[in-house]
Amino acid sequence: MFELIRRPAETRRSSWVSGLSALAVSLFASAAWNERVAKRAERCNPPHGRMIDVDGVKLHYLDTGGSQPAVLLLHGNAVTSADMEISGLIDELKDRHRVIAFDRPGYGYSERPRDTTWTPEAQADLFAKALEQLKVEIVIVFGHSWGALVAVACALRHPRLVTGVFLASGYYFPTPRSDVIVGSIGAIPLLGDLMRWTISPLIGRLTAPAAFAKMFAPLAVPGRFRDLFPASLSLRPTQMRASSEEALMMIPASHRLSAQYGAIRAPMTIIAGDADKIVDWERQSKALHDAAPGSWFKLFPGVGHMVHYAATSEIGAAIDEVATALMPMPAA
Repeated sequence: MFELIRRPAETRRSSWVSGLSALAVSLFASAAWNERVAKRAERCNPPHGRMIDVDGVKLHYLDTGGSQPAVLLLHGNAVTSADMEISGLIDELKDRHRVIAFDRPGYGYSERPRDTTWTPEAQADLFAKALEQLKVEIVIVFGHSWGALVAVACALRHPRLVTGVFLASGYYFPTPRSDVIVGSIGAIPLLGDLMRWTISPLIGRLTAPAAFAKMFAPLAVPGRFRDLFPASLSLRPTQMRASSEEALMMIPASHRLSAQYGAIRAPMTIIAGDADKIVDWERQSKALHDAAPGSWFKLFPGVGHMVHYAATSEIGAAIDEVATALMPMPAA
């Protein structure tokens, strides 16, 4: 009887094969599980707005109907148009204005085709076409966080459409940010896809409470946000791709747009909280105010990044003031 003796090289090769096979099985199982979780998130949080097709891109949006001028609300990164509902901003405005809030491309139930680089300018052009289809002739645009870059692009590229712009907690000038490096990993080709369909949603679930706390700090996360915001939608691999891509393009987009801020002719209101832990208000909002002659700057003490939750009524009143100035004088 002969005893089979496995050579060390064969043992190592077998270990590698076994390890790679186990890894492949784990990744496949993770991807299948994340797909099931994403579908369950959509079943639990179905779209309750309307859909519109703009140049082959399906957009989900909320539309209250009502009086002109319309108000367009643009949400930030990682959230959806539901943020504008939960904050109370839509309810604050809907009795006096037609309020429209889109899920930006890749967020909520809006598509984000891969054949387009969804810069602030590309999104601004898409929304301008959508508003044209909705028969909106003039609009006041409110943008929060990353949505503020889109609002700026709307004002610059469509001055006849945008008659007022409100920018809250925005990032407008290129400055070093460590979170950009971490947040943009998911945008790396192949590696990003692999991570989004395997470990990134799990990491997101573990870190979401801390991330939300930082967004609202120093104030507590409002109960209505904790109870109503569909966080599970934000952790779908498709929406995580949108968030990663926008983290990656944030610095170059701000660099590209910053040379043009002085050209904005629509009345501009800049809003920030002095306790914002996401964006440095002095290097961003205050600097934009200095760069845009005639702009109005309002700083809310003791308020963090989600300023539209803490100052909802003040923002509504400021939008009303701009809208009133746009109304034609009654005939004598």
